[in-house]
Amino acid sequence: MITILNHPLITHKLAIMRNKETGTKDFRQNLDEIAGLMAYEVCRDLPVKPITVETPMGNCDTFALKNDIVLIPILRAGLGLVNGINDLIPTAKVGFVGLYRDEETLKPHEYFAKFPDNLKDAVNLVLDPMLATGGSANAAIDLIKERGARNIKLVCLVGAPEGVEAVERRHPDVDVYLAALDSHLNEVGYIVPGLGDAGDRIYGTK
Repeated sequence: MITILNHPLITHKLAIMRNKETGTKDFRQNLDEIAGLMAYEVCRDLPVKPITVETPMGNCDTFALKNDIVLIPILRAGLGLVNGINDLIPTAKVGFVGLYRDEETLKPHEYFAKFPDNLKDAVNLVLDPMLATGGSANAAIDLIKERGARNIKLVCLVGAPEGVEAVERRHPDVDVYLAALDSHLNEVGYIVPGLGDAGDRIYGTK
């Protein structure tokens, strides 16, 4: 299932990020803020368990999250989504998937992978600002499924129809969340209109 979060605040902040004149500081700040806003919707259906807490006035029957949350950014750009979500879920553990894209074949290659030991029972949020061809997302999801992950959500800022289709075809059990679904990929696999290379703009490397 794909969910596009057409929220005015998200759209407004994403417009700032799309602007080629936006510098690294403002790009990062708006990414943090969008990640936090997206987290509310992404976590809307998280399972809960009943608990009882003692307030200053007596006992209260209420609920708490049932499962651990694991954030799994795809390096390096996915790191840009971690802080905004972690601010809301400070108990979340963080795993890492390092992938690079072959500029000729556009296929992903793994160079690093490290995860906490609770993937099987956790809600796993795979994070990457851009869902372009879907190759990196599919590779990351493959990796964590191999390690026992069952409950997986893919959280991206901007997606292309080609990438969404690729993920839905290979991993129909994974929910996909986007701030925006853009038009298409260009001849070198970049999202149009997109926002450029997210990693370079987050870290000021170009």
